[in-house]
Amino acid sequence: MGKEKVLITGAAGFLGSHLCDRFLKEGYEVIGMDNLITGSMDNIAHLMNREDFEFYHHDVTKYVHIPGELKYILHFASPASPIDYLKIPIQTLKVGAHGTHNLLGLAKDKKARILVASTSEVYGDPLVHPQTEEYYGNVNPIGPRGVYDEAKRFMESITMAYHTYHDLETRIIRIFNTYGPRMRLNDGRVLPAFIGQALRGEDLTVFGDGSQTRSFCYVDDLVEGIYRLLLSDYAKPVNIGNPDEITISEFAEEIIKLTGTSQKVIYKDLPQDDPKQRKPDITKAKELLGWTPKVDRVDGLKITYEYFKSLDREKLFQTEHKDFEKYSKK
Repeated sequence: MGKEKVLITGAAGFLGSHLCDRFLKEGYEVIGMDNLITGSMDNIAHLMNREDFEFYHHDVTKYVHIPGELKYILHFASPASPIDYLKIPIQTLKVGAHGTHNLLGLAKDKKARILVASTSEVYGDPLVHPQTEEYYGNVNPIGPRGVYDEAKRFMESITMAYHTYHDLETRIIRIFNTYGPRMRLNDGRVLPAFIGQALRGEDLTVFGDGSQTRSFCYVDDLVEGIYRLLLSDYAKPVNIGNPDEITISEFAEEIIKLTGTSQKVIYKDLPQDDPKQRKPDITKAKELLGWTPKVDRVDGLKITYEYFKSLDREKLFQTEHKDFEKYSKK
């Protein structure tokens, strides 16, 4: 009897590539799919010669065909950082809508269980803190971030519709800020932005007054949460993130201490609709999945910093990060 097959979309991205590693380790045959609009083959180069891994260069907003049986589908295809979805807003909406619809149809046809990657951004700039799964959010649908926020909110809606109408086995994860090796250095997210600036000898840029908060979860912890949720019998959304909250100003000082650099912190205007606070309530994950994050931020940051230090200078000095202000003000 052959191995059970798993389809992972967004497989060449930060999270998708780590999921490929995990499911191969668990003994599955993995089919990775990515259109490489934001993903990189570098993230899965170590898998390409494996017999139990197959890669499809394909855009999930177009019809998706996979021969044979499928046990699970994990839908992680989407731009996921501000610089991406501000530059490619239409593609961001399409992958959340058309892409999710196509993969739900595939799951229905294959009688496969599907897990979709939603986000804490469905809560928008929250008026409830910490954020529970029952909170409906505070989202501006026509603001610059709306293309991502609403794409994920629609993803949740159509997934639940397939669950209730077609009795499809579905799982929904709401991912909070995650970090670790294989993040893109200059994608507009705060952690790689700070480390990239430190490595280049630039001052660290804080948008707003620095009092806004984030909660950072190490990628291995997140992948464990995803795996447990997929194998659970719970169909409604579940927050997976680390509730250890820190202000952006405090985090900038942590990065300066970690990197041993002497840069200043400079402050610039906060982009429109940027959330002021972000902290997951993980009560459901604890009770339903027996999951809590294990990796302390100090330890996770050391590993991530060593990864970024190992990158060649060409990647280190790419100017993608400089676009963030321009696109965020549109």
